[in-house]
Amino acid sequence: LVLELNQVVIPTYGTVPDQQNLHTPEWADFEDKPDSLFFSDGQRRIDFVLVYEDESKKMTHKRSGRKQQKRKRQVYESNLINNGLQLEATRSVLDEKLIFVKVHAPWEVLCTYAEVMHIKLPLQPNDLKTRDSAFNWFSRFFRVDENIIKPEQEFFTAPFQKEHLSNFYIQDKDTFFNPATRSRIVHFILSRVEYATKNNVKKFGINKLLDTGIYKAAFPLHDSNFRHPSTDPDCPSERYLLYREWAHPKNIFKLQPLDFIRKYYGEKIGIYFAWLGFYTNMLIVAAVVGVGCFLYGCLTKDNCTWSQEVCDPNIGGNIIMCPQCDKVCTYWNLTITCESSKKLCIFDSFGTLVFAVFMGIWVTLFLEFWKRRQAELEYEWDTVEYLEQEEQVRPEYEARCTHVVMNEIIQQEEYVPYTACGKCIRMTFCASAIFFWILLIIASVIGIIVYRLSVFLVFSATLSQHINGTEAIRKYLTPQTATSVTASLISFVVIMVLNIIYEKVAILITDFELPRTQTDYENSLTTKMFLFQFVNYYSSCFYIAFFKGKFVGHPGNPVYWLGKYRNEECDPGGCLLELTTQLAIIVGGKAIWNNIQEVLLPWVKNLIGRYGAAARSEKVVPRWEQDYHLQPIGKLGLFYEYLEMVIQFGFVTLFVASFPLAPLLALINNMLEIRLDAWKLTTQFRRMVPQKAQDIGAWQPIMQGIAILAVVTNAMIIAFTSDMIPRLVYYWSFSVPPYGSHSSHTMKGYINSTLSVFNISDFKNASKPFSPWFGNQTTCRQVYRDLRYPAGHQHQYEHNIYYWHVIAAKLAFIIVMEHVIYFVNFVISYVIPDVSQKTKSKVKREKYLTQKLLHENDLKVVKKTMGNIADKIIKRVDSTFRPKAE
Repeated sequence: LVLELNQVVIPTYGTVPDQQNLHTPEWADFEDKPDSLFFSDGQRRIDFVLVYEDESKKMTHKRSGRKQQKRKRQVYESNLINNGLQLEATRSVLDEKLIFVKVHAPWEVLCTYAEVMHIKLPLQPNDLKTRDSAFNWFSRFFRVDENIIKPEQEFFTAPFQKEHLSNFYIQDKDTFFNPATRSRIVHFILSRVEYATKNNVKKFGINKLLDTGIYKAAFPLHDSNFRHPSTDPDCPSERYLLYREWAHPKNIFKLQPLDFIRKYYGEKIGIYFAWLGFYTNMLIVAAVVGVGCFLYGCLTKDNCTWSQEVCDPNIGGNIIMCPQCDKVCTYWNLTITCESSKKLCIFDSFGTLVFAVFMGIWVTLFLEFWKRRQAELEYEWDTVEYLEQEEQVRPEYEARCTHVVMNEIIQQEEYVPYTACGKCIRMTFCASAIFFWILLIIASVIGIIVYRLSVFLVFSATLSQHINGTEAIRKYLTPQTATSVTASLISFVVIMVLNIIYEKVAILITDFELPRTQTDYENSLTTKMFLFQFVNYYSSCFYIAFFKGKFVGHPGNPVYWLGKYRNEECDPGGCLLELTTQLAIIVGGKAIWNNIQEVLLPWVKNLIGRYGAAARSEKVVPRWEQDYHLQPIGKLGLFYEYLEMVIQFGFVTLFVASFPLAPLLALINNMLEIRLDAWKLTTQFRRMVPQKAQDIGAWQPIMQGIAILAVVTNAMIIAFTSDMIPRLVYYWSFSVPPYGSHSSHTMKGYINSTLSVFNISDFKNASKPFSPWFGNQTTCRQVYRDLRYPAGHQHQYEHNIYYWHVIAAKLAFIIVMEHVIYFVNFVISYVIPDVSQKTKSKVKREKYLTQKLLHENDLKVVKKTMGNIADKIIKRVDSTFRPKAE
């Protein structure tokens, strides 16, 4: 590929010409045709638009700077013309300082670069018979009307070659290269054309000219207004159709026209919406099961014996709990947690266990079926061999290629941007920077923990708590709840602030790495961003699920964090409800924040721009100027949309055992997300440069890693965060003799037997509460079920036999659950092939046709040529020997 670029592209750069030899664009006035997509002659299609501010009208003090910028721009445009592109310049209707340079690629240029870029183009219509799926009769009610958006005709394709032009399916030269392919080819040229040489280093590419402000924008055109079809009868008005049949909120229950999206925006956009739609459809099953488990919890909560004991004034009302912090906290009554125990019964039920096992299998089914769907799209969208043949080297990489090395494969010298030692230094620096930022996030998490520990003291002292108090608000506004909610809110704000900062840092680090291709660049950035986001978003949830309340000691010997702050304790029911609260705040807040950031801000900016333009003029505005006033797509395209959805995927799978409604919320969010993203692309942003993509990139292995981790986290949440295992151990072993006093298995007496007894006389001076002790009781109960021997026992305050039974049961449960789910997942992965038999047949058929049409035709030409040569030789021999015979 590098050799091809050197031979085809680079020689056309030439040296920077003198002023008098510069080629300049044609100039034309706007002819009051707002929907026109052509040059002023009405024949040449506009494939790209460049926008710059007239240097003579710029309000800058440095005249030399203006001249230098103008010179670079003129050289660049001249070299574009030298490369075969045709340019036409038109002054802005609304702002006379702006100049729009329209770019057209003629047929010869398109053919030349289509061969260089290995673009696959149609050979002949697909002749394989397809059988309709059994679900087609059902899905047709949700599909877009085929009379409005006609299905794309399927073709067998092959990499384009000019010498085999006659073998390709060319009915019309003007439509053989569709607008998306034309824009992609033109952008390829724009990214590699030189505009200056400094210190023998060539400077080239439209991206650098945009960064330096020489050009203000560069974009392909939308083909119409999204509100109404084009007035040009020959224009298909695809943008209008996409808005009406895809982006409009009325289509929220319709299937997406993926082929049409791919045709207009390119494969990279198409594969994102295909994946998001597939993920959303799979969430329907998970949401139904999750709602079923939630309803099961609601229906059975009234039979929750341990919650009834907590709320019973004769049981929970007589249990006095030990203070949860040193000195300022007071004794409290167990019935304060009555409301939270009722809520906990909904989530901490047998249905949660069933749902956790189901989700462990669901995530594997989702990934395996997506691989099959992705393989189908790879074939249908001609990206099967994209990475090997078609992907081009990034211009930023090419510009730094100054070191010569020997390529071991082709045994030829090639240029690279750094030596092996230089690459090692870069990687070390980048890894150190990433590690530093991850440590910074961990430090912020530690800060949140310190906040929780310290503010709990304040809430305990200020929120009124009396053993015999009856205020209704005390049922809900407990120190634990206040601490949890405020800490979750602060954690959310810290997450968002660090997120904004790290995005810029990650881009700088990846730019410094200098990846070779755009796919390498995006995969590298994806890995960095997800590592950061994983720690940033999930750290607080991991803390609540697996660390909070697990290492607290006992009232007579509490464990202190950093030697100063006493470790937090969970409610008597565990930290599961608090984990649910944390998830709801982060997931809900994140969805609201992202929608504001992604949709509302571009809409407000465009609204301000439209009012400003309307105030200046009521003139007819051309298509290219309308598009210029839309918002530009960022350099990373849909990267942040992927990141948002994969983070959500993590919340749905990693902690689903604590919140069965998470898939339902994700489903609702994604149904809106698809239409919001579609609305944003079609109405608020300029048209993206179409790009190829074979798959969803590094996001696939990331989701596979999440799927593996999700089995472990959900098993540990059920074992260590919920109270299910201790209840089962009590029911089957400790409610009956020899450990219990009941004649049959029961949950009665569970609360009384699991809250450890502590003698208040054993308090140390550092933790003894200031508040006086009411009543004649001499003991209090430990908040967290640490299962210790009571005061006066020969092993007082040490773990009892019940504790070790529970630990053994928890470990056994984790091992069994993990191995069962992993085995089922292994079987599923083995049984479901990544590529369906139908897709394999299509690929084989296409390869056969490519060989037959392209290579066998060459053989026929050779045979014909050799036959003509043989005939000439025979004739010469005959003419030579015939006279002698006579």
